[in-house]
Amino acid sequence: MSSAHQYIPHYTVADYQQWQGDWELWQGHPVSMTPSPFGKHAKLLVNLAAALKFAVRASKCDATVLMEIDWIVSNDTVLRPDLSIVCGAEPDRHVESPPALVAEILSDSTRTRDLEFKRSCYEERGVGCYLIVDPQIDRITILERQSDGKFGERNPEETMAITLCGTCDIRFRIADVFE
Repeated sequence: MSSAHQYIPHYTVADYQQWQGDWELWQGHPVSMTPSPFGKHAKLLVNLAAALKFAVRASKCDATVLMEIDWIVSNDTVLRPDLSIVCGAEPDRHVESPPALVAEILSDSTRTRDLEFKRSCYEERGVGCYLIVDPQIDRITILERQSDGKFGERNPEETMAITLCGTCDIRFRIADVFE
């Protein structure tokens, strides 16, 4: 067995905060963010944010929809979901506790990361709902925290119904995201 791993640097949030450019920090390892998204990805993100914002407002939920904000998961992990919802007001700086909801819009360059590492991290770290938006098939999959702490999956076809912050029931039409 190689001892090379002992020479690989292990970075922290303090290191991360000094870096230039777009990065995430995964368990002490820097991960370069892909270049800015293409048109369809960007459009879906705006549409999803608008649908969620209107749904949160209509339910009078005390929650805030945020796009592309760092979530400091631990001293050596920082993630930047495409979209997050936090209970209460927006944070002064970064999100520092598990969001009520995160969403990732899949792309060729991030599909595996979003479906494997981020799914696992979001589940392990207590995210309530994880929305996976797949532009290739115009589908949103919702992974919701179950009583055993694991994600349960469902694929609504017309209307997305989600409970946020333990008490807020929100709904939006999936077609509004893909229009």
